[in-house]
Parts: sequence; C-alpha cells; structure tokens
Amino acid sequence: MKQVIWTAAMAGALLAAPALADVKAGVEAWQRGDYRVAVSEWRGPAVAGDADAQFNMGQAYKFGRGVPADLAQAEEWYRKAALQGHPQAEENYGLALFENGKRLQAIEWLEKAAGRGAPRAQYVLGTMLFNGDAVTKDWVRAYALIVRAAAQGLPQASASQAQMDGYISLQDRQKALELARVYER
Repeated sequence: MKQVIWTAAMAGALLAAPALADVKAGVEAWQRGDYRVAVSEWRGPAVAGDADAQFNMGQAYKFGRGVPADLAQAEEWYRKAALQGHPQAEENYGLALFENGKRLQAIEWLEKAAGRGAPRAQYVLGTMLFNGDAVTKDWVRAYALIVRAAAQGLPQASASQAQMDGYISLQDRQKALELARVYER
C-alpha cells in the first residue's frame, strides 16, 4: 500500500514539474516584456488547474498584455485560482467582482484578503462598511480597516480616513483604533 501511495506521489510530482517550468518560463517572458510568449507558457498549466498560471492569465487579461484586454476573462481566471486558495487571486477576484457591480459576491473574497492584511481589500471593504454598500453599516469596523490600509501606505485610504474623521465620533474612532491593532496581528 505504501508503494502505491509513493508511486502516485512521484507520478504527481513528475507531472507537476513541467507545469512549474512552464509557469516559470512564462514569468521570465513577462518580465522581459514578451507577453504573448508568457501567455502561451501559462495557458496549458492554467487549463490544467495550476493556480499560479490561472492568476497570471487573469493578470494578462486584466491588463491586455499578450491577449486583448477582457475583464470577464480576467475575472474568470482569478475565480479559478481563488477557489484554490491563491491569496493574490482571492484579492483580485474580490476587487473584480466589486468593480463589476457584484458587491454581494465580492464580500467573501474581500473579507479573506482583508483578513490577510491586503490593503486594497481592506480599503474597499472598509468603504463598503462605511457606506452600507451591500452590507450593514459598521463605522467602527470600516474605520479600523481604513486605518490598516492607510498604515500600509495606501494613499486613498489616508484620504478616506481624514474624511471619516468628520463623521465618526471620537469614541467610535478609539474603538476602531483598538480593532485596527487586532487586525495588525
């Protein structure tokens, strides 16, 4: 039985090695500006289920590099990678859903990314919570998320924090700052 498991594991590793090489070759092509080659290197592994290749395909379609820009295709590739737990894909998928007006669907993915400390996700989720956009308003949590995003250098978060100061009571801001310290960990 151990032999069967070991053999299956080795077969999986041997099959994965070419996909990893293709993904790496695609990244190298992307870095030198050869986007068409990058996409051709990623397509096979992406179709075969490689989360990194799927995320990279999402990036290619989002920015129109190596393929025509197609936000629906980008969203779909991000979704595939996000469903496999790819952290950047989770964030980008949540942001794509938000940008495409799919606010309720976006929340799950933005929560995951914000929970990991992704500043763009913290900013968007904080804005949603402040405005009550597809969620119940929660100014304390909104402020905490915006504070975290601003602390990580996201310029628009700093501007939003300054605006929120005019709406949120000092007591609620203090609660939010305590919560932001919890999020920092």
